[in-house]
Amino acid sequence: MAATKQMSPVDSAWLRMEDPTNLMMVTGIALLDRPVDFDRFRKTLEARLLTLDRFTMRVVETRLPVGTPHWEEDPTFNLDAHIHRVALPAPGGMAELQAFVSDLASTPMDFSKPLWHMHLVENVLGDKTALVLRFHHCIGDGTAMTAVMYRLMDAEPDAPVDEVKTETETESERRSLVGTMFTPVRAVVSLPGKAIRLTGRTASVIARESVNTLRHPTRIVKGTENATEVATIIGRVLLMPPDPETPFKGTLGVQKRVAWSDVVDLMEVKDIGKKFGTKVNDVLLSAVTGALRRYLIEQDVDVADLEIRVVVPVDLRPPERALELGNNFGLVFVSLPLHIADPVERLLETKRRMDVIKQSLEAVAFFGMLNIFGVAPPQVEDQVVNIFATRATAVMTNVIGPRQPLYLAGAKIENMMFWVPQSGRLGMGISVLSYADQVTLGVIADAGLVADPERITGEFIQEFSKLLALAAAKEEKEQS
Repeated sequence: MAATKQMSPVDSAWLRMEDPTNLMMVTGIALLDRPVDFDRFRKTLEARLLTLDRFTMRVVETRLPVGTPHWEEDPTFNLDAHIHRVALPAPGGMAELQAFVSDLASTPMDFSKPLWHMHLVENVLGDKTALVLRFHHCIGDGTAMTAVMYRLMDAEPDAPVDEVKTETETESERRSLVGTMFTPVRAVVSLPGKAIRLTGRTASVIARESVNTLRHPTRIVKGTENATEVATIIGRVLLMPPDPETPFKGTLGVQKRVAWSDVVDLMEVKDIGKKFGTKVNDVLLSAVTGALRRYLIEQDVDVADLEIRVVVPVDLRPPERALELGNNFGLVFVSLPLHIADPVERLLETKRRMDVIKQSLEAVAFFGMLNIFGVAPPQVEDQVVNIFATRATAVMTNVIGPRQPLYLAGAKIENMMFWVPQSGRLGMGISVLSYADQVTLGVIADAGLVADPERITGEFIQEFSKLLALAAAKEEKEQS
């Protein structure tokens, strides 16, 4: 009999959010500086990826009306069914690569097999190669999957293929190269230590009490001083008015579009933050807000009093569990001040709003809700999906990647980007990734709502340039 593992409630929640018009797939890309030795690439996956059991296991649904599915070892697993070698059509430019990734992001996976695959794309910008990875959100969150990707990468081009690092070695090297690879808990929301510890108790309580907890949400933190605050947060979110109607919201279709920006210098982002007394994430979030504002103005939308909400994931995994697969993050709702035209005023207001959120237990509350809905009937799952669909416009996440260039199967990684699934039937996902001291913005959107996400990424560069110029002018004024 094939080996099985029960799926956690929160992983089940992300699995059940799958919809034909909103696939729960994370899509990532690494741009490599040369053609890749395919045999070496395949051996790297065999030695380093397939030792993680979830990459050889498929999902089997429960026959009960409640409860979670389980993971089952795929008895016919074949690595060749998960890795594909393709070439871009001529001329093999960024437009062709963007179209290829857009098609992949619109294509569902085969649920009879483990829910991941990779495409090694050749004929990219001449003699370059792109690696495109897709995996279902139920396999893992950003923290876990970034750690898995690091497992495939090397600090040197000639590293032995079959030298599989232990978890201790991987985490130690990951920290020295990366610092904190996926740290919305630090870069976006700095939760108090008691909130981090609370998540373990949350999951265990939900596992015991299952669907009964739905009637009394405060039971997820019963016996703690935080119960009242969590109940208040859940109640506040449930009473939030719907997000305003904009071109970013509407009926979803199957086809998605992806785009990514030119890179910006991470040191310049930090310089802007220092000049105006803000954090790196405040600068990036403000530039994204400005980009969305500019896009809507071009669509003849009145932005005079406009604010929209984005859902931001917050990592709740303790450092010692950084290499575990699965999902261990909560969510917070962040309101973007699109009505503010002045870039500096918008930046300072963004910082003020983020400072208010930083000590909130909102992420913990939503982690508990996801666990609850993960064991509930599908009809109940729809309730949490509708919360996202009506009360927010997009998902946005920020990932701090490796600080120095890395290698994959001997090829140097020039840049990396990824796109998040639009949880809760939202029409757009926004991702920020730093790699080797450069930052890239990625946007994925429903093609029927935003057919040209490259305009948003272009506006992001314009907004960042404004902030950079204003920071330089401030410094010049202070020195004169």
